[in-house]
Amino acid sequence: MLSMKETSLVRLGENIKHFRKKHSLSQEKLAGLANLHRTYVGGVERGERNISLLNLVHLADALEVSVADLVEGVEK
Repeated sequence: MLSMKETSLVRLGENIKHFRKKHSLSQEKLAGLANLHRTYVGGVERGERNISLLNLVHLADALEVSVADLVEGVEK
């Protein structure tokens, strides 16, 4: 069973992946737009990384959405 932290990270990753696919972007393209490494973006999407606020802002900007959109449904 996943902990609340792990569940939150998985949900965040699902949200990022949803918006990435909505914009027809590969992980590599999104990573480039956000100035991050492709493997880092993949880890975030799988809920394996505890992303920093600044990187979350970079991803939101690259996806042209708000940080609030990316964290929607993420538990405390």
